[in-house]
Amino acid sequence: MLLPLLTDSHTGGRSALTCRFRCGNACAHDVANRSGNPYFGDIAAAALSRRGVLQAGALGALVVGAIGAGSVGAAPAAADPGKKPGGGGRPGHGGDLRFSPVPPNKDDALRIPAGYRSHVVVRWGDPVLPGAPAFDFDKQTAEAQAKQFGYNCDYVTLFPMGQNKGLLWVNHEYTDEVLMFRGYSASAPTEEQIKIAIEAHGGSVVEVERVRATGEWRLTTNGRRRYNRRITAKTPMRFSGPAAGHTLVKTAADPTGRKPLGMLNNCGGGTTPWGTVLTAEENFDQYFVNGDKTNPNTARYTIPTDIPADSRRFDKVDERFDLAKHPNEVNRFGWIVEIDPFDPDSTPIKRTALGRFKHEAANSSVTREGHLAVYMGDDSRFEYIYKYVSKNRYIPGHDRHNRTLLDEGTLYVATFTGDSPKEEIDGSGKLPKDGAFDGSGEWIPLVTGDTSHVPGMSAAEVLIYTRTAADKVGATTMDRPEDIERNPVTGGVYVALTNNSNRTPAQADEANPRASNKHGHVLELVEGKGTRFAWSVPLVCGDPNDPSTYFAGYDKSKVSPISCPDNIAFDRDGNLWIATDGNALGKNDGLFVMPVQGPESGHVRQFLSVPVGAETCGPMVTADQRSVFVAVQHPGEIDGATPDNPASRWPDGHQPRPAVAVVWHTQGKKIGS
Repeated sequence: MLLPLLTDSHTGGRSALTCRFRCGNACAHDVANRSGNPYFGDIAAAALSRRGVLQAGALGALVVGAIGAGSVGAAPAAADPGKKPGGGGRPGHGGDLRFSPVPPNKDDALRIPAGYRSHVVVRWGDPVLPGAPAFDFDKQTAEAQAKQFGYNCDYVTLFPMGQNKGLLWVNHEYTDEVLMFRGYSASAPTEEQIKIAIEAHGGSVVEVERVRATGEWRLTTNGRRRYNRRITAKTPMRFSGPAAGHTLVKTAADPTGRKPLGMLNNCGGGTTPWGTVLTAEENFDQYFVNGDKTNPNTARYTIPTDIPADSRRFDKVDERFDLAKHPNEVNRFGWIVEIDPFDPDSTPIKRTALGRFKHEAANSSVTREGHLAVYMGDDSRFEYIYKYVSKNRYIPGHDRHNRTLLDEGTLYVATFTGDSPKEEIDGSGKLPKDGAFDGSGEWIPLVTGDTSHVPGMSAAEVLIYTRTAADKVGATTMDRPEDIERNPVTGGVYVALTNNSNRTPAQADEANPRASNKHGHVLELVEGKGTRFAWSVPLVCGDPNDPSTYFAGYDKSKVSPISCPDNIAFDRDGNLWIATDGNALGKNDGLFVMPVQGPESGHVRQFLSVPVGAETCGPMVTADQRSVFVAVQHPGEIDGATPDNPASRWPDGHQPRPAVAVVWHTQGKKIGS
């Protein structure tokens, strides 16, 4: 299975170099989902209509957790996702968003609005653990990297420790060896290069402190740094939940099937009400070689059945990555991993009850009935949206009890039904006659505890081969479900759907209304009673001059162009912040903000842009709204770039280094003011 050369063109906004290392060039391969599941426009309208869902008590469902690692807050007020209540200046109505938008650009810099400042908090190679050497690009070692900040940073969250200190958690999604090492050869990487790459994956905990009374944050000057930690692809972990100890996760090195080693390709994430991080393993398949051709789940999870030409060759230094020798090792990746940032000696836990797929994120909140709900997307073309609901209730302050909530519950997958005739959804992006892309949906149970709801599959098999189980129950195929976040003001659950150029006009449906969807869209869910929900599409991304775009009905002459929504977040006022990945409009990626209520609903404005070749990740708005953290992933990842011919020199004027930056207002005002 040969991959395209780096000079090949790509249909989206990513470089071929990014596609090669980030996801194993997934778009060059056939779509993994061959289930033949009907698109929701073809599903019989057995679910309630959207109006019926709302009348049945839609919005009585969830209580949101505070931004960051805080405690659970009060229940938000109900809101119809298709309605625009008036009254600018109120929470979520955008009245306080008054900055001048950053124009689209191709600059090799972090561009921010006038009146703001930025600072690089931590970058690839910065010392994290005691004894870590200062970074030296030309003298890298695996031993040093294991103690230094890892490579491409993605999910970012801050765990406060009082008003002016905190713990910053950062995912390290993947490595780009072409940019990391001079003279890198894909056909003959050195053992030390492979070992460095293994150590550069995972995540980091670093102590940070506020600079005086500003919104700036820096690495702590306390030499002790007792909480600092590196998690890598070699860190000992443990399985919990129904699939722990199952035959399919047992290996020669771990015959108990309970002690996996390391985590890979951690993309998005989330936090729990008890102050831990949930980090998501995404494109784990690309690290393995020689998968079993006879197992249908091998193709369903796009696991290589040979040795791809551009493989990182982890198997050369650790044979567990050779599936011909250790066929179950791949089943030990693709999970949500829970990590306690406040205990650097704790063992990370792979929570099998949340299912195994290419996780983009895992964001939790507490239902009105007191149960924990976790929302998750499977970030591939034509994949699904999931939700887990715990069996037992969350009890504030009962830490030991609460940490069992992710081990027993029900895992669901979503189906969507539109409320417009099929002939009105033609793939052009044109609104149906009722003026909105909206409808109803239902959460279909896959497994509850040790009980499977999928014929022919045990509970453990459902959790290990979750994609296959979702195929069997007829889940609705979506346009790359990425981050999923809950609005702390309206209670709506928002889903970033990044893109899907493979969707044909015949496959367009009301929840994925545009064929060849290279710019993506944003979906809102409003939970109803039981397993039902209402949904709408408030944002269809792209060039505002393109008639297929939609900005919640807002005047498109006044909005910023936006393409490929990826990570999303909410500030305390309920404004939606959108980070983009792979801008297909030919400009740098950026961070955007959009009110979701009132007369400003749909008014998308670009708050910052990242350097050339980079992706915007994170983002994270602090609880006091005085700082926003963003991860600048893969700066300079442009086709043809090398260490001797870099496409970017951000952030230090030398080799490009992935980094986390913080932005704040010079007068101490809220972000966006």
